[in-house]
Amino acid sequence: MAERENRRGKGRDREETPEFADRLVAINRVSKTVKGGKRFGFAALVVVGDQKGRVGFGKGKAKEVPEAIRKATEQAKRQMIRVPLREGRTLHHDMAGRHGAGKVVMRTAPTGTGIIAGGPMRAVFEMLGVQDVVAKSIGSQNPYNMIRATLDGLTKESSPRQVAQRRGKKVADILPKTDAPAPAAEAEA
Repeated sequence: MAERENRRGKGRDREETPEFADRLVAINRVSKTVKGGKRFGFAALVVVGDQKGRVGFGKGKAKEVPEAIRKATEQAKRQMIRVPLREGRTLHHDMAGRHGAGKVVMRTAPTGTGIIAGGPMRAVFEMLGVQDVVAKSIGSQNPYNMIRATLDGLTKESSPRQVAQRRGKKVADILPKTDAPAPAAEAEA
């Protein structure tokens, strides 16, 4: 009997390694009106990532702020997505994401650009490990919808390796040839 309990609880006893960084995006005080008055609680929105291509978000509600943050962090760790990055610093291609009225546009950027993005989107890119990106939020400014729209766009990201595998080709066939300058460009100059 004791052996069965150990096997069942094995995953729960495992302590989370501090490989994940987390960022508190929003904290909201919410109230519930009851017979005796109002009961206040807190809702937290947290983004978690390993800064190497994995990111997730979670929300938690509780009577106290630290408990709400803890719940949100646990939920974020459970629902992480993996995003392929180019050279470990930027996106492979431009994309758009959408959730409800929240729309976001994300573009690749050259080295040294930095993260040019607003509030909640910035948190997602920092936790993801992106160093150079240009992003624009259009529509809803609600942090929940902005994060969901950003993650929606990031799930559409595909690396040249994934595209080549899907098409049954080699990665070299997919990528544009940048070795030699075009002969037409030399003739014009």
